[in-house]
Amino acid sequence: MKSTKRKATLFLFLITCCISQIHAQVTSQQIDSIVNYAMTKFNVAGCAVAVVKDGSILHEKGYGIKSIETKALVNEHTNFAIASNSKAFTTVALALLVEEGKLNWDDKVKTHIPEFTMYNDYVEENFNIIDLVTHRSGLGLGVGDLMFFPQGSDFTIDDLLSSFQHFKQESDFRTKWDYDNLLYLVAGELIARKSGMTWEAFVESRIFEPLGMDNTHGSLSNVNDIDNLSASHSTEKGDIRVIPIFEEMINGAAGGIFSNVNDLSQWMLLQLNKGKYGDNLSSQLFTQANHNEMWKIHTVMDVDRNPRYNSHFSGYGLGWFLSDVKGNMKVEHTGGLPGMLSQTILIPDMNLGIVILTNTSNDGGAMFSAISNTILDMYFELDDFKWIDKYAAYMKSFKSGDDAATNKVWEAVASMDQGAVEVNKYIGIYEDVWFGKIEVFMKDDQLWIKCHRSPLLNGPLKHYKDETFAIKWEYQDMNADAFAMFTLDENGKANGFTMKGISPNIDFSFDFQDLNLKRVD
Repeated sequence: MKSTKRKATLFLFLITCCISQIHAQVTSQQIDSIVNYAMTKFNVAGCAVAVVKDGSILHEKGYGIKSIETKALVNEHTNFAIASNSKAFTTVALALLVEEGKLNWDDKVKTHIPEFTMYNDYVEENFNIIDLVTHRSGLGLGVGDLMFFPQGSDFTIDDLLSSFQHFKQESDFRTKWDYDNLLYLVAGELIARKSGMTWEAFVESRIFEPLGMDNTHGSLSNVNDIDNLSASHSTEKGDIRVIPIFEEMINGAAGGIFSNVNDLSQWMLLQLNKGKYGDNLSSQLFTQANHNEMWKIHTVMDVDRNPRYNSHFSGYGLGWFLSDVKGNMKVEHTGGLPGMLSQTILIPDMNLGIVILTNTSNDGGAMFSAISNTILDMYFELDDFKWIDKYAAYMKSFKSGDDAATNKVWEAVASMDQGAVEVNKYIGIYEDVWFGKIEVFMKDDQLWIKCHRSPLLNGPLKHYKDETFAIKWEYQDMNADAFAMFTLDENGKANGFTMKGISPNIDFSFDFQDLNLKRVD
């Protein structure tokens, strides 16, 4: 009798376990309907979406147009810049070198790159490879990105490696998450030095080729199918318009890859299969041990306490954000460059992956969040939260608030008597230790400013109040207009200035606040 009860209990337990692994099914037609509806609510030229489930591609399709000028349609092979979704490829590249015995995760960076610097001796000597890719350096959010945003600057890898000694420490080493791009570029240089090939050549030959990602490239210059490359778009000036595609930085390790949802489906399947790929998963790109290392929290982050998703942990792994949702692990990343915004989400417990690529700032980010949240809620069997409508309303409110704040500044500027400014107090050359020289001069009877090493950053200086001026950059692909706040010496002549963005929502990569410019002429 007791044996029978035990068998029955075991049977019920096994049935319960099986039922717990059954999740709601979502069809390709449902996904198609979600994306089509989102395309009507957001000011986005085009996008592409892929969903993989249970080891196969469930949905893969392009929407809208590649360019508002050509009107050519997006398809599943259309390439977009995936921006920071490139970071996980960089960590896989490092993993491959670890498996070849060419480095270890805990190797000190200076062992392989002797000229690498940091803001103090202890951090410099102890900074390891994992520190490069986990945003725990102690430096501030987006520090130094101004070397590469906007594009067209002349900074080199040597400039980059020597720059970290000049940045201000914002938190204790390895205690706080602050997103960083520059250290991923150092990781790209490390990959080049240890492999004997460029970062781009390494990821193309060692990752893309084995996975059959034939139309994915490590840089814009390597894209061979220009006809199926999406244009970048911006709505910063109101109407949607084409802007230049962001060109690569020193290397593509932080955000240089161009890919499409057809190829990225293979990438998601590789991740969900823990490094295995091919027929019957007979090939293995990286080991289970390194898969675990990449999906392990290295930097703890604040948990989203939204009761809808009942999350308990949050952190950053190696190129991935890691959290839990309704008892399921969530592995994700986003990417953003001028005119290109993307998202990758993996729910390994559901054997589910979603990738969304968009070609328009700023609505593209809101749209990919709305689409992915809607799809995930269906798998989690949650009520319809109307994510698309809510995000669309939020974007209108967001833009209205941002416009109000910046318009207030320019209205104040317009009310000032610009002719009363004593321009000679400010004319001169100023220098920041890592960013280089910025010149203030007269151009067509207007006080003007230009950055010597970042030529797109130039424009008129308009008096705002006291010793503060507002700069309307000629570069308008993103909202990057800035304040210049001068200090005067005892003779009333400017001896330096600091800067900060005018918009409260300026992209963090325009880190004007990290500049400290001193007169040098």
